[in-house]
Amino acid sequence: MRRIIAEDPNWSLDIVPSLSNLCLQCLVNKFEEKPIFEELTPTQKDYIQERLSTSLPLHVTANLVSDGVYWKRCCQQRWDLCDVSHYDHSWKRMFFERHLENIIELFIPDVTESSTVVKMVPLCKKYVKRLDISQLLPPIKEPQRGGGEDEDEEEGSDLVIDDEYDIPRVDHFDFGILLDKLTNLEELHLVYRVKQCGMNFEWEMFEMTDRDCESLGKALKSCKTLKLFRLHQSHVNDKKCRLLVKYLLDHPSLTELDFSHNVISDAGARGLGKLLNRTKLETLNVCDNNISGPGAKAVAHALSKNSSLLSLNFHLNRLKDEGGQAICKALLKNTTLRHLHLGGSEVTWHTAVALSKVLVVNNTLKSINLSCNTLGEVGGKALEEAMCHNSSVTECDIRLTDADEQSVSSINQVVWTNQSLEHKKKAQEK
Repeated sequence: MRRIIAEDPNWSLDIVPSLSNLCLQCLVNKFEEKPIFEELTPTQKDYIQERLSTSLPLHVTANLVSDGVYWKRCCQQRWDLCDVSHYDHSWKRMFFERHLENIIELFIPDVTESSTVVKMVPLCKKYVKRLDISQLLPPIKEPQRGGGEDEDEEEGSDLVIDDEYDIPRVDHFDFGILLDKLTNLEELHLVYRVKQCGMNFEWEMFEMTDRDCESLGKALKSCKTLKLFRLHQSHVNDKKCRLLVKYLLDHPSLTELDFSHNVISDAGARGLGKLLNRTKLETLNVCDNNISGPGAKAVAHALSKNSSLLSLNFHLNRLKDEGGQAICKALLKNTTLRHLHLGGSEVTWHTAVALSKVLVVNNTLKSINLSCNTLGEVGGKALEEAMCHNSSVTECDIRLTDADEQSVSSINQVVWTNQSLEHKKKAQEK
């Protein structure tokens, strides 16, 4: 019999896959059963990465498939926003950091198995350098049994006992099972809160408990590579602050500590003062707390002896002149601090006068923020006269301080001159 085959004008030998590509496609199809990757050439690896299924188990791909197109596809399929520049341009790092963050944020104590987190460690510990945890779920409360009034009265005493003793082992996720195993972790950002809680809102959802604090402190101590620790908006009080400080003393790598937007007052600040001389801290941020004069004096006492701190942020505290002047007095001895933020700290012209004495002799400070304080004309004049003798300050914010406009203009002119000198100096160094 004769057959008539329609001629395809688009057909050519170019559309016939090569034998090597057919073999590579076979590897793609059987990758979970027999993963072969390291033996391939770079071109062949690219071919595999472009075609591998993103639903493959992580225990197959995590330590085998190198950073590249495959992990980019995994990220873009899972998340809408994928800015790889925040992850040192590593798609693999982005995937494992965000994947581990998601597991922790959805972890329910006494419901989720700890093994869910622990089994991820061998797969991700090489790639996780930063964890940004924006939610920590508390245990699920069991509904109370209904009953009549007599039953309620009879069981009232038992309920009180249960509240006191029958409590969960850990109120939130226990970081003790994880941090010591993440050998490359450098940054940890935590917020104790529940997102989208709706009508189930309770204040307890937005603060860490004493047990949380104890377990977190031990975990931080065990994480020897940690450089930055941020715990904010979590209702951290003096007791919790001092407990965390106890575990952070003599930490070998911690350089930045952020306790902003909490309720730390003077007792906690005294603990932070002790920490300054028992670590290598370069940045301390206690913005928006309840620290007043005595607490600032404790930090100032430590600052006068400190040789590592580069940035100190007391923004939105209640230092008043007692605390502000103490900080300025310490800067007469300190020769390392570069950035000082006293904005909105209820200081007046007395602190401005004290700071003016520092600016005449200190050549280390680069930026000063005194905004939203009542410095008045006297404070503005004092700073103006001092800045005429200073060549290091390249930022000076005195907005909303009631300072004289002429003084503000003169200070800004000196700042611009210092900035120009700084730029020329950097250009010559290059």
